[in-house]
Amino acid sequence: MRNLFSVGDRVIVITGAAGILGSAMVRHFAEQGAQVVVLDRNLEAGERLAAEVAAEGGRAAAYATDVLDRASLAENHAEIMDRFGRIDVLINAAGGNMPGATIPPDKTFFDLDPEAVRKVVDLNLFGTILPTMVFARAMTERGEGSIINIASESALRPLTRVAGYGAAKAAVVNFTRYMCGELATKFGAGLRVNAIAPGFFLTEQNRTLLTNPDGSLTPRARTILAHTPFGRFGEPGELLGTLQWLASDASRFVSGTLTVIDGGFDAFSI
Repeated sequence: MRNLFSVGDRVIVITGAAGILGSAMVRHFAEQGAQVVVLDRNLEAGERLAAEVAAEGGRAAAYATDVLDRASLAENHAEIMDRFGRIDVLINAAGGNMPGATIPPDKTFFDLDPEAVRKVVDLNLFGTILPTMVFARAMTERGEGSIINIASESALRPLTRVAGYGAAKAAVVNFTRYMCGELATKFGAGLRVNAIAPGFFLTEQNRTLLTNPDGSLTPRARTILAHTPFGRFGEPGELLGTLQWLASDASRFVSGTLTVIDGGFDAFSI
C-alpha cells in the first residue's frame, strides 16, 4: 500500500537549518529517508549537523548561505543541482528578531529603531522571497514541488512588543498566498506554496523575552501560557507532522494555506 506521507529520497532544502527549529526539521526528514540540504550562515554549525545526521544513517549536505544575498543563493542552487539534480521541497526557515525592533515595557512605538525594523523585515520577508526566487526555478522546470514558509502567531494578530517581526511575518503569509496562484497558474498545478504559523516555542531568538537569566518565566511568558489552552510552550518536534504532510503527496491539492500550530493560543479567549 502506497504511503501518501512518504518523503523518501526527496531533496529537501532548508534555510536557517542549523537553528533550534531548523535542526529538528533536518533530523526528522533525514530519518524519513529524504536527502536534506542544510543551508545556514554558520557553516561550521551546518556541517556539524550534517555529520551528526550521517552518523545516524541519514543523508545531509551543508552549505554556507546568506538568504539576503541572491548571488550566494545562486551559488548554493548550482551546488545543489550538481549534486542532487533536483529540488523537491523548500522550507524557508531562516528568520528572527532583534531588540531594536521590539518595544520593551518602558518604551513606546516612537522608540523603535527604524533600521532594526528594516533588518527584521529584510530577514523574515526578503529572506523568504529571495530563496524562493532562486530555488523555485528548479521546481518550475519540473512542474512539481512544495514550498513551505514559516510564519508566526504574530502574523495572525498583533502581539505586544514585536512590532517589526509581526509586520514581517504577516507579509510572509500574504506572499505565501500570492505565490500559490502565481506558480500554479503559470507553471502548473504540481507546484504548491503553504505556510505554518508556530505558536510559542523557546528559541535562541525569543529566549530573553520569555525566560529570566535563572531560567524562570518572565511576566510575558506567564501571560502567554495563561492564554494557551495547552498551558505550555511547543516542542520543536510538534511542528514535524504538519511539515511532513505539506512536504508529501498527502497534501497534493493543498496550496495557499496557513496551518497554525500553537496549542490553541489563537483560538482561545476569555
